Amino acid sequence: MGKKGGCKVGSRPYPTHLPIHPSTHSPLRIDHSPLTIILMSAPIKPNLEDLLTLLTIPQIGPGRIRRLLAVFDSAAALLAAPLRRLIQIDGIDLKLAARIRKGADRETAAEQLRLMKIRGIRCLTIWDDAYPALLKKTADPPLVLFYKGELPAAWPPCLGVVGTRMPSPYGRAMTEQLVARLTERGLAIVSGMARGIDTVAHHTTLREGGLTYAVLGCGADYIYPRENRELYRRIQQQGAVLSEYFIGTQPDAPNFPRRNRIISGMSLGVLVVEAGVKSGAMITVNYALEQNREVFAVPGSISSPKSSGPHRLIQQGAKLVASVEDILEEISVRLIPAAPAVKKLPPDLSGPEKILLEQLGEDPRHIDRLVYELQESPAVLLARLLHLELRGLVRQLPGKMFIRT
Repeated sequence: MGKKGGCKVGSRPYPTHLPIHPSTHSPLRIDHSPLTIILMSAPIKPNLEDLLTLLTIPQIGPGRIRRLLAVFDSAAALLAAPLRRLIQIDGIDLKLAARIRKGADRETAAEQLRLMKIRGIRCLTIWDDAYPALLKKTADPPLVLFYKGELPAAWPPCLGVVGTRMPSPYGRAMTEQLVARLTERGLAIVSGMARGIDTVAHHTTLREGGLTYAVLGCGADYIYPRENRELYRRIQQQGAVLSEYFIGTQPDAPNFPRRNRIISGMSLGVLVVEAGVKSGAMITVNYALEQNREVFAVPGSISSPKSSGPHRLIQQGAKLVASVEDILEEISVRLIPAAPAVKKLPPDLSGPEKILLEQLGEDPRHIDRLVYELQESPAVLLARLLHLELRGLVRQLPGKMFIRT
């Protein structure tokens, strides 16, 4: 399940349009299908107000918005597209096309911009260089992250730390001990600012002078739980609080499972300290598995229900953590990214194949975009792409998206 003993086990509110990640399936289910990396292929960063307007469309979701923006030149062009153009796109029927044309709420988007100014909140989009690089490469990264605080010029290696809201003295002590050592080694700590283990992890990082990031299940302006008001303020001085939810969104229960994918997505791995088998921490583990992250578990007393989650993870392949070295030995090779190797093109490629490859990179491009840019028919390009894929030069992703390998 893992390598070297480890395991890849990390107004109108925006969240009303998000699918809720089920919390009932097994936390250690591994998705063996190819990793889906759907990133932005729009050539220009969309206007923020247009992007927020798209996010107000009911039942469209950020994933479909990404695919649509891979086809259109801009968010404004998408919003202005006629129905007949929209229904020509894969996965867009007449009902959804009508929703795109009529469901966008520009007033809500404008209100978000106004609230950002009033409440001192900034907004990061997936097109920005400051967007967390690891999160961007996951299958379902948020289009926007509202935040308060400061983001680093270059993101440090991060580790997610999650666990029960009611830890034992042992759980608190282990969290403090491990987080202090991880901070000394230059890792930033990502958690959810919830009661319990999350709060201990943030406080310890701040005390040690490290960087910490809190991913909220509510708007970035909403302090939850209320007793963490001072923690909310201090995190902004040594990191940031972040949220994909619109400003003013309250901490409704369905929001929290989904935000957990951001905690694991930003991180090289996830550390679980005391958690039940059916807990929010285990949902974070499920996301970590899907994102190919390392998962670490701190063992505890076999008679303690608080340790049932970590023990289950260890039984199924997670890395047992007895010291901080158990974590560092799994992620140390990933702390300093290697320079990307330059891949030489085969000398026998045809001219049209070389031109097609020049249009592709790490960011997926939709077939409709390639048709528009190269002025060739879909049939001709798909045949050419298939030939390149068979030679290992191109990979097709879901939704007729292509990347260069």
